[in-house]
Amino acid sequence: MDPIYSTLPPADALEIEQIARLMYEVRTARDDVLARVGAADPEQALACISKGELPEHPAYEHYLSARILADLAIQVRADLAARIEESQGR
Repeated sequence: MDPIYSTLPPADALEIEQIARLMYEVRTARDDVLARVGAADPEQALACISKGELPEHPAYEHYLSARILADLAIQVRADLAARIEESQGR
């Protein structure tokens, strides 16, 4: 286990590490989806679709996937922060 978790109780450290891993995987999945349409973020993908620079299909589906993953990343980040704060407050 990474040394940054050494000050936490083992069960908390394991849970926090798993949430951090999930955050990384979600972010990576979002980046992979955006790379398929050559966009830096979901808004850029939608703008390119709207201007006709990208075909509507499958680009719109990729845009929707990227939005869902971006929203999920925000939620996981908030959950991770809350879990760390909870663990440090013990």
